[in-house]
Amino acid sequence: MEQQIYKGKLTQFHWLKVAKKEELTKNTFSLVFEIPENLQEKFQFEAGQFVSVKFQSHGKEVINDYSMTSAPYEKKICLGIKINSSDGAPSELFKNYEEGDKLLVSEPSGRFTLVSKPSEFRTIIAFAAGIGITPILSHFKNILHNEPRTRLFLFYGNKKAEEIIYRDLLDSLARKHENRLQIFYFFSQEKTADQFFYGRLDAKKLNLIINQILHLDDTDEESTIWDAVDEVLICGKGDMIKTLANACYYHGIPKKNIHFELFEEYNNDIYPIEKEFPLIENVEVEFKMFGKDYTTDLPDNKEKILQQLLVQKFPVPYSCKSGICGSCECILEEGEVELLENEYLTEKEEAQGRILACMSIAKTKKIKLNFDIV
Repeated sequence: MEQQIYKGKLTQFHWLKVAKKEELTKNTFSLVFEIPENLQEKFQFEAGQFVSVKFQSHGKEVINDYSMTSAPYEKKICLGIKINSSDGAPSELFKNYEEGDKLLVSEPSGRFTLVSKPSEFRTIIAFAAGIGITPILSHFKNILHNEPRTRLFLFYGNKKAEEIIYRDLLDSLARKHENRLQIFYFFSQEKTADQFFYGRLDAKKLNLIINQILHLDDTDEESTIWDAVDEVLICGKGDMIKTLANACYYHGIPKKNIHFELFEEYNNDIYPIEKEFPLIENVEVEFKMFGKDYTTDLPDNKEKILQQLLVQKFPVPYSCKSGICGSCECILEEGEVELLENEYLTEKEEAQGRILACMSIAKTKKIKLNFDIV
């Protein structure tokens, strides 16, 4: 086992053997890790979570996060990985590591999760683009296995048909569970026989989906399938998440039921800020981080705390700046902040004084934070 501070948190890594490596498409591959008996407990996970993999790339140590495609009942760690460029770290991972080799893999984490409800009738829809299918696949396998009454709809966008990742697996799941799972493929750079399936997944496309696919509900003649949607899962690039999350909210889905996972740094708010705050100038900020104490002044509270600390070159941990990843989680020890929308903290954690610096606006002249006791 190895320990390392990663994204501001103490992370435990363990050596795991690569049991299987498989090329999926021309720029994606999968890795399956064997979990030895003595580590089974450490590697228990929830559908939708990810692990971090530490490996050598061009002579340097790299840590990358990868979502699991496996479901918890499968008792293995399966990752789907995209190669963005021939000289990038994932390309090195694909070229340099084979079945039988060992890699350092972190214990699972992440909050792109759902509470399982095996006895309820639920409707869950998911939107994925490209490699964003990975945690959605974990969720869908898990739900199909554990929730006999839940029906699922997947809307999956790619540039072209040849780029669909896990197509055989997805299609076999749809055949096996034809009464509960429907999958619709969309292509942004390939003409389709039906114009409906051409183009990106965005607000306009969602409108069409609601009116043409999620309209008639066989189980309830009084309402539509869209009216019955309990949870929405979205995974892809930041702009896609922002567009679809807002469109779902606009069409009546509560924000607490819209869940998203981001695979890249994204610096914009997902939802527009709907509140206005009294201007406070010269905000004093004290904070503890990595065992050190810092003090600084922010010119005002027009911007969020994390963003202002980064401008001042403080090494505050962050990954997304959008309230999704939780890297900038800290304890508010003094003062008041307004915590805007976030996809990470629970109500219980907020009640304990936990905040995300990237989504917090100062409401008092002095703020005291602790990044070390999270």
